[in-house]
Amino acid sequence: MTGTVLDDPQLGVRPPWRWGGLFAVVWLVYLLQPVHTAWGAPAPGTRVLALAALAAFAAGFAVFFHWLRRVRAAGEPVPQAVVAATLVAGVALLVAAEPAAGEDVLVGYVYLGVAAVMGLPKREALLTVAGLTASAVGLGYGLPGWEPQWDFLPELLLACFAAYGVDQVLLRNAQLSRARELVVDLAVSRERERVARDVHDILGHSLTVITVKTELVGRLIEATGPDRARTEVAEIEQLARSALADVRATVAGTREVSLAGELAAARRALGSAGIEADLPLSVEGASAAHRELYAWVLREGVTNVVRHSAARRCRVHWDAGCLEVVDDGRGVGVTAAGTGLAGLRARAEAAGARLVSGPVPGGGYRLRLVVGSGAA
Repeated sequence: MTGTVLDDPQLGVRPPWRWGGLFAVVWLVYLLQPVHTAWGAPAPGTRVLALAALAAFAAGFAVFFHWLRRVRAAGEPVPQAVVAATLVAGVALLVAAEPAAGEDVLVGYVYLGVAAVMGLPKREALLTVAGLTASAVGLGYGLPGWEPQWDFLPELLLACFAAYGVDQVLLRNAQLSRARELVVDLAVSRERERVARDVHDILGHSLTVITVKTELVGRLIEATGPDRARTEVAEIEQLARSALADVRATVAGTREVSLAGELAAARRALGSAGIEADLPLSVEGASAAHRELYAWVLREGVTNVVRHSAARRCRVHWDAGCLEVVDDGRGVGVTAAGTGLAGLRARAEAAGARLVSGPVPGGGYRLRLVVGSGAA
């Protein structure tokens, strides 16, 4: 994915790792204590080595923390080898600084503990923190001039505990960002499905009627001459223009259908196909809250009758609770997996309605939409 919601400047969302290095640099202020001690060391060589080691330690921690935040934000697993190498390098740099900085180098244990807690699995992190704790106390008994750092232990442990909390926040933020990307992707996918469904419903009906009328024109030219054919050609042209306008409106998200308009279109389509139409005279009996859904079902039902049924008669009935499109054809409709019926079922489910279709005993096919309490 080359671009995500995380990088969208219009949303005002910035990657969470952008200022990670600066955040780490702020906490490096605690290294001023060993730097001050090393600066006062009498031996120039030892002093230079300690200052260089402490500078490398500070830079390494800032880079590591910045890198770790990026890995966490990307949702990738943290390479354990990199964390282990960082800890080993940090210990080596503190050892190099010890001759000039003395026991003040133990301040670096805070950064090592933070790196371990944020970069290692829980078990390894606990073992590392336990080792640092034991070392902070034990070295005071083993090295000349050192004292056990009992007072330093609360500082070390609290820093590690706080680092664990920060790490959990980073993980939750990364999960939230990925969830937000998923929501955007799902919204785009649903919108594409809606446009595809609407285009199918619109063009399927219009192109079916155009096909029927074109066949009728051919028969009229042979049977009655060009005058009646001109009328049908003019209607075909009007249908094509209307279908093009519908597609444009659908893409723009402004497409609406009316039950009255679909009722008139159904009468024309059935008449052009030579199918006797038994249709309601008005839309008054239809549920006002579901008239748009009724219109879509009527459009798809009549289209299937004209296209598939080879029927002689089609009856449409509706009331406040249901709509039926029934023909006396060969009892074959589109399959349940067809695009048209699948789209209608999606519309019906979204409106809390139920769509049923299938052959009629004795011959024919029925498409039935049930709304309201009857849909349960």
